[in-house]
Amino acid sequence: MENHFTAVMISLVFLGSSCTNSKDQPDAYGSFEATEVTISSLANGKIMVFNLEEGQLLDSNQFIGIVDTTDLHLKKMQITEQKNASASRKEDLTAQIAIQEQNRENLLVEKNRVIKLLKDGAATQKQLDDIKSGLNLIDKQVSSIKTQFKGIGDQTGSIEQQIAQVRELIKNAYIINPVKGTVLTKYAENNEVTTFGKPLYKIADLREMQLRVYVSGAQLPHIKIGDNVEVRVDQDEKTNKKMDGVVSWVSQTAEFTPKTIQTKEERVNLVYAVKVRVINDGSLKIGMPGEIKLISN
Repeated sequence: MENHFTAVMISLVFLGSSCTNSKDQPDAYGSFEATEVTISSLANGKIMVFNLEEGQLLDSNQFIGIVDTTDLHLKKMQITEQKNASASRKEDLTAQIAIQEQNRENLLVEKNRVIKLLKDGAATQKQLDDIKSGLNLIDKQVSSIKTQFKGIGDQTGSIEQQIAQVRELIKNAYIINPVKGTVLTKYAENNEVTTFGKPLYKIADLREMQLRVYVSGAQLPHIKIGDNVEVRVDQDEKTNKKMDGVVSWVSQTAEFTPKTIQTKEERVNLVYAVKVRVINDGSLKIGMPGEIKLISN
């Protein structure tokens, strides 16, 4: 009788434990991911400075390195000299106009004098006609000089554009980190030659991770964006570490379960991808497996 009572108690304990474990089973499985950004070179040339290492935390707008800009600076100097030459040419034309204007003033004075002399019979009509011809010639010369200003203006505008382009190329030679995050992979080293578009390093903000899990169609009505869920990751062989998570995205399209999930029977089922946002305390890594437990409202 005593043995029978003991056997029944053991069975009840086991049954209770099984029920508890069943209720505590996770609702979905997946792995952690982060938005990875590959930073590429915006310039061609030798990498003169490249100060970063894998695992290093970078701030946004942080200076990382520079690609050789010697040729660009020489080109800028050459174009600047062309600009100075154009400016000098413009000053020369301005001086020529000033001279012609002074000649015009002198002829006008002479014209008025000749007109008075002509009235007194002390001058001839030819003298007056010559002065008028001289004034017309000055007007034509001034007009010709002024037309050259337009050509210089167009040339100066083109040179300004070239200088702006070189300045932009020099600016692009500076490697500036665009986003705050952790360096995942380094693709280049000091003294290597890089080209436009060649990857330099990969970075991701690991302060907040996304756990991508897959839920069945039956579970989908119980999940919506903004829901709080319990996130679990392996702490050791027997226990899990629990963290708070928030549903940040739910796919609108069904897909087959990824091959990495559970059994073959489960992999042929249609599921929906769900992303859960989790604050990283430093223990979460990209690709780490995780699971969620839905919290009943």
